[in-house]
Amino acid sequence: MTGGLRRAHLARGRAAAKAGQQPGLPGSRRAQMGARRKFMASSLSESDLRPKTYRAFISYSHSDEAIAQKLHKWLERYRIPKRLQGQKTSRGTVEGRLTPIFRDRLELPAASDLNAEVRQALAASETLLVLCSPAAKGSRWVNAEISYFRDLHPDRPVIAALLDGEPEESFPDALLAPDEQGIAREPVAADFRKNQDGSKLARLKVVAGLTGLALDQLLQREAQRQLQRVIAVTLLFLLVVIFMALMLVYVANARREAERARYQAEGLVEFMLTDLRDRLKGVGRLDVLRSVNERALAYYGEQTDLAALPTASLERRARILHAMGEDDQRRGDTRAAQAKFREAHRVTSALLSSAPEDPLRIYAHAQSEFWLAYLDFVRQRHSDAMRGFTTYRNYARELIRLAPDNMSYQRELAYADGNICAVAIALAKPSEDLQACRSALETMERVARSQPEDQGIQADLANRHAWLADALHLTGRDEEALAERLKQSTIIEELLRQDPRNASFLQDWMLARYSTSSLLQSLGQHQKATEMREEALKLADNLISTDPENNDWRVWRTKFEQ
Repeated sequence: MTGGLRRAHLARGRAAAKAGQQPGLPGSRRAQMGARRKFMASSLSESDLRPKTYRAFISYSHSDEAIAQKLHKWLERYRIPKRLQGQKTSRGTVEGRLTPIFRDRLELPAASDLNAEVRQALAASETLLVLCSPAAKGSRWVNAEISYFRDLHPDRPVIAALLDGEPEESFPDALLAPDEQGIAREPVAADFRKNQDGSKLARLKVVAGLTGLALDQLLQREAQRQLQRVIAVTLLFLLVVIFMALMLVYVANARREAERARYQAEGLVEFMLTDLRDRLKGVGRLDVLRSVNERALAYYGEQTDLAALPTASLERRARILHAMGEDDQRRGDTRAAQAKFREAHRVTSALLSSAPEDPLRIYAHAQSEFWLAYLDFVRQRHSDAMRGFTTYRNYARELIRLAPDNMSYQRELAYADGNICAVAIALAKPSEDLQACRSALETMERVARSQPEDQGIQADLANRHAWLADALHLTGRDEEALAERLKQSTIIEELLRQDPRNASFLQDWMLARYSTSSLLQSLGQHQKATEMREEALKLADNLISTDPENNDWRVWRTKFEQ
């Protein structure tokens, strides 16, 4: 509190002493209060007596600054419920807001005469709101403000807000001082303590004191307001839930559309890997095959996160790498072929490790093992090729264990036995693995009987007869070998009758003519052997003219001339 208030307080004490009166006694209280009002009137200027400006003056101790600031903001932001606005009470007509409310440290940061400004604010305030605490009780300035307000406005309300402590240790003395009749009344306080009213109820009590409204009315309207808020929040929540549900439906539809688009794209890729590839191989166009493979691989290259692709997509990508590696090898680019085979092997190995009993993953990884071993075989690294083909055969046997009646898996076993047979022949040790050659033929015959119209299987069967013929030839059993070559030729002739321009069948016919000529030469049938060799050379020239990039055909033609 200011020095002016302190001087006024001392002046009142001196006036009382001169009159020979003792403060606080009923007989002398009227005279004392009269003297105070005369003093107040003489000390106030016209500006001190201006019309009311503030709804309330908050009096508090500096120790309670944070609470005062928080309460001040809440009061000025509070809106009186609309149904209560306009009512007539002892405080006048109820307005919508409680503004302005005076808090000296906030309202007067640059006042040149703080004492005068505080007096003016007290004079212009309808209500005094005292924040009571032990610190407030001990504050001379809080007591002075209460005394000054009561002397100036004895008819205006003083509201006590108990923040902390018990009333006897928190209410300032001036708040409990006797009135003009000498009666001391303990004020009804808005109790902010947690174990009493609590902050919510206490704030409404303050509002009731400032407006003259009944607390029950405020509580009822506040409950209605809270209910409205709950309803509004609930409606908002429902709207959010509905919006999220719609978004989920939209996302699900978008995902289905994306999945459908992916399935369509991968369906095209599957066609490029199977039917289209077989047809292009049939016409002997490695250049077109390469563009098809690259376009298919580019589709997966656009997928930034391969780990997010479904298993089927990853397996299909591995098959593309197998196909591209095969084409690279046929062009003589073994380095590029090996890079593709290794990448495919890495992918299929990871897929298999996560589901070691899945036949589809076993099958996919078996192809990776085959192609790497085949590359070793064409490089004449026969020991490495044998290890790889043996692993391939183990996977084929595992597939048959899981699905004994699956003819595709039986076909894989026939391939695997045939590969081991081929390595044994290359090592000139056919007797050690002659059984593998026979097993390959027997298994492929079983597969062919189950699907007699499948041209691919018929071509594979012819190839098994060829490998067995080579194995028999190396052991000196040329007559038996020639019989196997004739069986091979019979099958290929039927295939060419059905599809005379098929490059794969023409290639098999070319190799069959050359190998048969070698057997005839060994058996002393030189004229017929020469004719067959010339036929093989002519077929090689025709094939090379259709696809100059096919390195296999060029290598074989060179061998035919030796």
